[in-house]
Amino acid sequence: MGHIDGQVIPCFAARRGKETGILSTDKNFQDLVKLMRKLRDEGGCPWDKEQTHETLKPYLVEETYEVIDAIDSNDAAKLKEELGDLLFQIFFHSQIAKERKEFDISDVMKACLDKMTSRHPHVFGDARLQTAEEVIKMWHKIKMDEGKEKNEKSVIGSLPKHLPALQKAQKVQKKASRVGFDWERVEDVMAKVEEELEEVKAAMAQGKYKEVEEEIGDLLFAVTNLSRFLKIDPEEALHKTVKKFVDRFRKVEAELAAMGKDIEQCSLEEMDTVWEAVKKR
Repeated sequence: MGHIDGQVIPCFAARRGKETGILSTDKNFQDLVKLMRKLRDEGGCPWDKEQTHETLKPYLVEETYEVIDAIDSNDAAKLKEELGDLLFQIFFHSQIAKERKEFDISDVMKACLDKMTSRHPHVFGDARLQTAEEVIKMWHKIKMDEGKEKNEKSVIGSLPKHLPALQKAQKVQKKASRVGFDWERVEDVMAKVEEELEEVKAAMAQGKYKEVEEEIGDLLFAVTNLSRFLKIDPEEALHKTVKKFVDRFRKVEAELAAMGKDIEQCSLEEMDTVWEAVKKR
């Protein structure tokens, strides 16, 4: 919640107007626009007034991950709250841009409406698509055509610089696959993983530690390719493995504490024995 001139203002996602097809007629939307302007105006919040696109980047990423956590928790109330926080970031950036006379939140919505309309010709145009696979092919064809208009010559296209490496690798591989640059059999992908692992071992054995980083990268890229080939999201798979490790390690700490032992004073053999016991439960 926020306050403007003593009035309580709800800061949740606005509903799309039924007749106009835009958000600007919704009271909650307008209230949030006013709230954001008030925070940045003279007499507003000192912290908010100091923010720029650059300083807000960490918060945009953080809020996005909190939305994902809310989805994973299957908590509708939490998801509503986190979506509101993420929406606020969009309004924040739009207000900064408006102050710079670049664009405002209405321009953001218009650009989104135009893009989503053009990328769904089977809904808003004459195209006839029956399956999700056909939709995906059409989507990427439209994106390729848009790229050509922007003088992007590569089928790989542009990728966000800060995209997590596993996700970026997966996207690159998918783009290459769409033009036929891909393995035909999972056995070939497995062989590539084994080949890259052997190259890591060779670089280590030869003491070529400058090359080890490169070989590790190649191995991770090959494992990502295997995940994609098996229709497994490598980012999600790794998240689950990290969570499993953390859960087990905490149980090991608890077990050792119950035995009156400090984990920092335990030997590897002691910790490993408890680890194996926890795994079997």
